[in-house]
Amino acid sequence: MTYSLAKLAELVGAEVVGDGELIISRVATLESATVGQIAFLANSKYRKHLDATKASAVILAEADLPFCKGAALVMKNPYLGFAKIAQLLDTTPAPADSLHPTAIIAPDAVLGEGVAIGPYSVIESGVVLEAGVKIGPHCFIGKGSRIGQGSTLWSNVAIYHGVSLGSHCKVHANAVIGSDGFGYANDRGKWEAIPQTGGVRIGNRVDIGAGTTIDRGALEDTVIEDNVIIDNQVQIAHNVVIGTGTAVAGTTVFAGSVTVGKYCIIGGACAIAGHLSIADGTTITGMSMVTKAITEPGVYSSGTPATPNREWRKSAARFRQLDEMHKRLKSLEEKLAAKEQSGQ
Repeated sequence: MTYSLAKLAELVGAEVVGDGELIISRVATLESATVGQIAFLANSKYRKHLDATKASAVILAEADLPFCKGAALVMKNPYLGFAKIAQLLDTTPAPADSLHPTAIIAPDAVLGEGVAIGPYSVIESGVVLEAGVKIGPHCFIGKGSRIGQGSTLWSNVAIYHGVSLGSHCKVHANAVIGSDGFGYANDRGKWEAIPQTGGVRIGNRVDIGAGTTIDRGALEDTVIEDNVIIDNQVQIAHNVVIGTGTAVAGTTVFAGSVTVGKYCIIGGACAIAGHLSIADGTTITGMSMVTKAITEPGVYSSGTPATPNREWRKSAARFRQLDEMHKRLKSLEEKLAAKEQSGQ
């Protein structure tokens, strides 16, 4: 797939500077680009690379245009332009391109136009696969689940019964959607499982990373709203609700019944305790542990950045002394207050 520079400008809403007939076939970085490729400059501190780049064209903001010697696409958000052009020039193959003869498809499953299913995948009774769905090899779609138009599942994805996945979603390898939530009652040391009879409802344009697990609800559904992006190896427990436009980085864990607002950003390796709510527009930085509800949007952190080992050992030793230091400080404050009260 190739486009002229002028056509790319039309498709992404950019202004062409230079030869609009240049043919572009790939995207690349400023440093690695060659003829026929387009690069981008989203941060002005990298302007120094403009002189040496061999890219046929560069996507940049108007403020950086005077520093560019070649052709350019000028737009307010060059990184967004790069993302859109990368989509247009994407050469990633589909996980399946036909109905493979080894796929096992229930007689009452409904397959829309252009559905493709890879080798050894299993499609159970009552499943609906809408038009253009692509299912990779060794996938499992459980009874009564529905996959929306144009969605893609890569290899070894397991979708349990009663799951609804919206249109134009992408689910990467080894993700599991709809497995039982962690619900048990204890009878004098014996754990009794509570059947998880809710489902999972996932909106449109949701991306789910490799190895991510999304549990079904205990009674009501676990819900992922539209345009949510979830990184690899994220754990989402039963009855979690994640609002529209939220982004979740890798290895983050949500305990049961957490409600995350719209347009939140949650860094990697965070842990969110159960039954909490997080306000719309909240940012939580990586390695944070959230144990109380967040009612006001803002930036929240609790992870400890890496420091030289010698400094960390000193800090760790002092941390163990905090309780004793608190008691000594409180005693001194009481003595000082007593002196002030006696007029000494």
